[in-house]
Amino acid sequence: MKLREIALGIAAMIVAFFGLLLVALILFVSDDSDGGGGLLYGGANLSAAVLAHRPTVERYAAQYDISEYVNVLLAIMEVESGGVLEDVMQSSESMGLPPNSLDTESSIRQGCKYFAELIDKADRLGCDLDSVIQAYNYGSGFLDYVASHGGKYSFTLAQAFAEEKYGGERVDYPNPVAVEENGGWRYNYGNMFYVRLVAQYLYAAQFDDATVQAIMNEALKYQGWDYVYGGVSPTTSFDCSGLTQWCYGVAGISLPRTAQAQYEATQHLPLENAEPGDLLFFQGTYSCGDYITHVGIYVGNNQMYHAGNPIGLADLTTDYWQSHLVCAGRVTQ
Repeated sequence: MKLREIALGIAAMIVAFFGLLLVALILFVSDDSDGGGGLLYGGANLSAAVLAHRPTVERYAAQYDISEYVNVLLAIMEVESGGVLEDVMQSSESMGLPPNSLDTESSIRQGCKYFAELIDKADRLGCDLDSVIQAYNYGSGFLDYVASHGGKYSFTLAQAFAEEKYGGERVDYPNPVAVEENGGWRYNYGNMFYVRLVAQYLYAAQFDDATVQAIMNEALKYQGWDYVYGGVSPTTSFDCSGLTQWCYGVAGISLPRTAQAQYEATQHLPLENAEPGDLLFFQGTYSCGDYITHVGIYVGNNQMYHAGNPIGLADLTTDYWQSHLVCAGRVTQ
C-alpha cells in the first residue's frame, strides 16, 4: 500500500511539474508575441528632401535605441513636413512649445526622443505600433485610450477619440484618404487619418523566407543612397546589378556581376508569378540594344527595391516600368 501511495505521489509530482512547465512556456510565447511588434518597415515613396535627413534620423534613433523604426520616423517626417520645414518633424509641441519652435536637428532629436517614449509606454500598456504612430499626432493620452479599449489600434478608435476631444466638431479635409473614407472631413482634433497617411510611405518588410529576409535586411541599409555606376559595395555605393549581387551575396547566394548575366542565370517567369526575393529584369532603360539594362528585387504588392537614384522602392504599375519590364527571374541554386 505504501509503495502504491509513493508511486501515485511521484506521478502527481511529475504531472504538476510538466503542467507548470507548460504554463511557463505559454506565458513565454505570449509575452514574446506582441502582435506584430517585430515587423521591419521599409520606406516607400519618400521624397528626396526627407531621405536627405536619413543620416540624422539614424543617429538619433540609435541614441534612443529605436533604430528599427528609422523608416517609420522618415514616413512620419514625410507626413509632417515633406522634409522641407525647419521643424521638420513638427516635434516642438511634444515639448510644450509653440509649433515650429525647433531648428531642424533639434526637431529630429526631439521627434526620435518622443517616439521612443511612446514606444516605451505602448510596451507597458500592451498597445501596438499603429497606436504609437497615431499617438505621435494625438499625444500619449491616446495610448491610454487604446489600452482601455483592447490595446489594438483601429480607425474607429482614432475617430472616436478625436470626436470626444473636440465635441464632435468637424472640419473640411479634402485629402484623398479622407475623401475615400467619408467624402472629405475630419474631427477638429489632430488628424484621425494619421496612421493611413503615414502608411502611404511604409511597407511591411517582413518575409516568410529567411533567405529573402536576409537579402532585404541588407538591401534596406542602403535606402536613400546615391546610384553609382560601377558601384558594387557599401564603400562605393551601388549600381543596379551591384546592389543585387551584394545583397544576395550577404545571404549566401552568388550572382554574376551584370544585369544581363543575372538574367541568364535565373529561371524566367511572368511578373504575376513572382514572389518576394525574385529578381526583375528590364530592357531599354538606356540605349543598349536587346540587352537587359536594369535589375531589381521584387518585394511583393507590385513593388520593386532597386538601385534607382536614390536607392529605394519603385511602383511597378507605372507606365515606365511596365513598358520596360521583360520578366521576373528566380534563383534556383
